[in-house]
Formats: sequence, structure tokens, C-alpha cells
Amino acid sequence: MNIRSHHYLFFTCVVALYLLSLIINHYLLHYFLAFATIILFAMSFPYASFLFRLLAGIFGSIGLALLFIYPMAGMETILYVNENLSLLALLFMLPWMNSIVRAGRYDRRINELLSANVSDLGRLYQRASVTSYILVAFINLSALSLSQGVLKENMRNYELQLQQKFIVQTTLRAFAVALCWSPMEILVAISVDATGVSYFTMLPWLMLVSFLTLTLDGVVGRWRYRAISYKAPEKTVSTKGILKPISILTGALSLFLLTIVAIGNLFELNFILTVTIVIFPFAFLWAASVRRIKSFLAVGLPVWKERNNHMQNFILLFVSLAFFSTALNQTPLLETIQSPFLAMEDTPWVVLFMIQFTYLLMSMIGIHPIATIAVLIEAITPLFAAANPLSFSIVLVSGALATATVGTYGITVNISAMNTGLNPYRITWMNMPYALLYGGVGTVVAILLL
Repeated sequence: MNIRSHHYLFFTCVVALYLLSLIINHYLLHYFLAFATIILFAMSFPYASFLFRLLAGIFGSIGLALLFIYPMAGMETILYVNENLSLLALLFMLPWMNSIVRAGRYDRRINELLSANVSDLGRLYQRASVTSYILVAFINLSALSLSQGVLKENMRNYELQLQQKFIVQTTLRAFAVALCWSPMEILVAISVDATGVSYFTMLPWLMLVSFLTLTLDGVVGRWRYRAISYKAPEKTVSTKGILKPISILTGALSLFLLTIVAIGNLFELNFILTVTIVIFPFAFLWAASVRRIKSFLAVGLPVWKERNNHMQNFILLFVSLAFFSTALNQTPLLETIQSPFLAMEDTPWVVLFMIQFTYLLMSMIGIHPIATIAVLIEAITPLFAAANPLSFSIVLVSGALATATVGTYGITVNISAMNTGLNPYRITWMNMPYALLYGGVGTVVAILLL
């Protein structure tokens, strides 16, 4: 039997145990959950990429070293691995929202915008950015390959270097800003949980950062490519026909957010847990309302299995980070990590820039922003009492997502490299000004809110 093809079954058991432990708060159940999590970690290790095995090894080894150096509470230390299970549960459920968009064929209809008639590449740049932005907001990473494939076909008559540059800039940049305010983005969820700032307090400011960055890049892109004429494919579509699916998706997202508010307030649940438990029922009822339940399940079940059979990288990262960060919190070593940031307590705007550049630097050497944010949160938490936590939450999100365009070893850059044939290092160099712009816009907005 191929263990990896059935990995989702044990992952399902762990998530179910975690949700049960929230209802039945018994110490034996928590220990049983911890042992199950460790088994899941061990099962995932052989199938994870080298980079994530290395990161898990580093965080796990440091955590174990801290246990030996500093006395801690005996057997209770095993429970440290449970601390990030809420994030894994969210990742476990996310494919279902992707599936309803695909089952309803909204992604295909919206992607037809890329075939609509425009006169030059400057206008196509804006069209491609907006189309990718809309798709990413609903189907996340799947939108990247989808939009890149359509653009590659539409631009097949152009010079290869121009194709590559255009496709990588429009799609990757839109991807990074579209996730800035998404309630289904894991980095947003982590920031909400860490800073204690309500998602709906963050939302208008994250949307401002997102739209402002998208607009600035669109203006520059239109100016840069305006002189290159564009001949649309023979099959063109009317943009009026695209308005209906866009309206449906916008309405669905608004209703999803309202549902999160209602459920969260009614049952007094935190943001991450609320999103996790709302996703599947919401997606199922959406499918029922448009009479696409069969399509939803036919598309969704295989995708859900496939995604959760390949979740090994994140399982290693989140479990090892939970163990490391919880152990670190019990030691005086935490104060050493916090000291450079606390030294800037009187100038919190400097700390905001430090956060942004820490993300960029770590992404250059292959450190995932989730790993970076975990350490940053431990370092800056004492500053929340001296400065507006909202400012920190904005930079934690915008700084992290800016790396999606430049992280040489990141999944988005490498997917784009495979789809376009462009070297990942070249993509990093090409998008670095944009990453600085994106992070800079987020930091400036955050400074104004201090």
C-alpha cells in the first residue's frame, strides 16, 4: 500500500481529534492528540522537501536543546506540539472553497477577461493583473498556473524574453496583493491570532494596502508596455458577460465574511477556528444554491485528498515551530531575541521597517515567511503595549506576502519558473522593486496608524 496516497486519512483523524479536544477539555485527550501529532510528523518527514526537513530539524533540535538547558514541566512539554494545530486544521479545509469556484466554472469565465480585446500590452498588463487578482482571492495558488497558461498562449507570437517578464510580473504581483486581505490566507490568520487585533479591524487597512499597491503597479505597467501593440486571439469575449460571475463571487465573499462574524460572535470562537468550521458548510450550501452539488463533490473530493496527501511540508513546519516557540517562551533566551526590537521601543516605526527587511532577507535564503513570522511574533509582542498592535499586524501581513514575488526558493516563484522557463533568481531580481514597494506601502500605512 502506498502510504502517501492515504496520508489524508491519518491527517483527518488528527484534525478530528483536535476539534474534539476543543469540545471535551480532558487532559488524556490532549496527550493522545499530542502523540497522534508526533506520529503524523514522523509519517510526513520522508515525503517533505529537503528545505522543510532542514527547517523542521533546526527548530526541533533547538526546542529539544532548550528542554535540557532550562528545566521545564516534565511530560507536559509533549503538549507543545499541539499549539499550531488550529492552523493545520485551516489548511486541511481550504481546498473546499477552491472546489466550489471550479465546480461553478467561475474561474473559466473570469479568465476569459484575458482574451478580451485590448489595443496594447499596457492595457493587457492592467487587465491581466485585475483578472489574476480576482481569481487568486478565491482559488489561491491554482489561479497562478491558470492565468500564466492563458497569457502564455495569448502572447505566443511575442519574443520569449518579453513573454516571460510580462507573465511573471502581472501574475505573481497580483497573487501577492490579492492575499493581503483574504480571510483564508494563513499569514493573515496568524497575524490576527498573534496580535489580538480583530480581522475586521485589519480588513479596511489591508484592503487599502492591497488596492493601492495594485493600482500603483498597474499605472507603472501600463506606462512601461504602452508602446507595444497587442492583437487579441481570434476568439474574443465581451466583458459584460464576465460581470455576472464577478458579481456572484463578490457577493459570496461578502456573505462568507458576514457568516464568519455571526458564527464567531454567537459561539465566541476565535478567527482561525471560525473560518475553519465555516468553509465546508458554506461551500456546500453555495453549491446547493446553484444546483452543482454533484460537480462540487466530484471536483472537491479528489482535490481535497490530493492537497492533504501533499501537506507534508506544512505539517513539518507547523509542528516543529509549535514545539520550538512554546519551549522558547519558557526560557530567558526569549529576552535576548526581543532585545534588538525592544531597544527601538521609542521609535516603533524603525521596528516596522526591521520587520519588513527581516522577511525579505529570510526569503532570500529559503526561510518560509511562516517560520519568520513565528520568530518575529515572539520578538515584538512586548511592543504591543507601547504602540498600536494594528500597525504591527499590517506589516506582519504585507511584509510576509511581499516575499511571494521574490522568494527564490518559495513555491510561487518556482511554479512561475516552471511555467515560463525563467530562472528563479531572475524572477527574484525582476520583482525586487515591487516587493520593496509592496512592503513599503504596508509600512507607511502602518506608521500613519501608530
